[in-house]
Amino acid sequence: MKEPVFALTSELVKLIAEVDEFKGRWQALKTLSPDRLNALRKVAAVESIGSSTRIEGAKLTDVQVETLLSNLEKTSFLTRDEQEVAGYAEAMDMVFEAYADMRITENHIRQLHQVLLRHSTKDERHRGSYKTLANNVVAFDADGKEIGVVFETATPFDTPREMEELVAWTNKAIAEESHHPLLIIAVFIVTFLAIHPFQDGNGRLSRVLTTLLLMRAGYAYVPFASLESVVEANKDFYYKALRRTQTTLKTDNPDWMPWTGFFLRSLKKQKDTLEARIEKESGGSDSDDDLPEISVQVIALLRKEGRQTPSQLARAIGANKNTLKVRLRELVEAGRIKRHGKARATWYSL
Repeated sequence: MKEPVFALTSELVKLIAEVDEFKGRWQALKTLSPDRLNALRKVAAVESIGSSTRIEGAKLTDVQVETLLSNLEKTSFLTRDEQEVAGYAEAMDMVFEAYADMRITENHIRQLHQVLLRHSTKDERHRGSYKTLANNVVAFDADGKEIGVVFETATPFDTPREMEELVAWTNKAIAEESHHPLLIIAVFIVTFLAIHPFQDGNGRLSRVLTTLLLMRAGYAYVPFASLESVVEANKDFYYKALRRTQTTLKTDNPDWMPWTGFFLRSLKKQKDTLEARIEKESGGSDSDDDLPEISVQVIALLRKEGRQTPSQLARAIGANKNTLKVRLRELVEAGRIKRHGKARATWYSL
């Protein structure tokens, strides 16, 4: 793998500085109660899982994702979308719990891929294994007919060698601090997606690996704000930036700037979103803007109807009872609503 050469613009240098400044301030900013921080983390998890799977074609909304996550003890997931959400949630949980011990190795990458596709019956034969068939990125017409190759990924024959080279370069660059950590992560991700080492799941896995690399580099705030939702909101720019860099990777002078610029701007948006939410929470704001959709509906219904039982709320909102129970508990702990009575006599008010 060629050693990357960066010609950083003043804008990109400023972006790196802003993200690093927030990284340094995170411990001081993290002054909310554990309950409120936990609520922020839950919202970010739902947004991340929903966005990352939708980028690849899933259709589940954040509310549907949240309902599914409240029932992950299920032993089977009927639809492809449910299987992808469950797998992504488990892969992210593994990263959050074990990132300190998960160096970037081919074994860890394959292990995460196996977890990611754990519930996907269609992918049972190849989960955790490098591809054996070509998986070039192709374009389709409105009828779903393939109309051409957009980008040629690594061949199955070349994939093991290219993955070995990428992992070796990444660990050497991290150890020697030859580039800023964010630039190393950017190079790893765009090259990983150019290789497309697995038959399926490469896009989702790249975002899991982004989280792993960021957390290992000390960006401890990452679980509290969704980078995936930033990518989903800018999906066209995401693919254009990837292609503009990837089409140059086999040339004498790869152009890292299109992808690096998109990646750094996305990281800034991620930290801006979290910073705004922290400030709003710290200031005691009663705005409903950052609450999960079900919580907003609960507050609106209590404003309109006054006293409501859990059954009345469930019928009016149409929410899963397990999810509603979690939302009600969070709203009570945050002081937004009051709980009255016990067991079947329970009711809520503002």
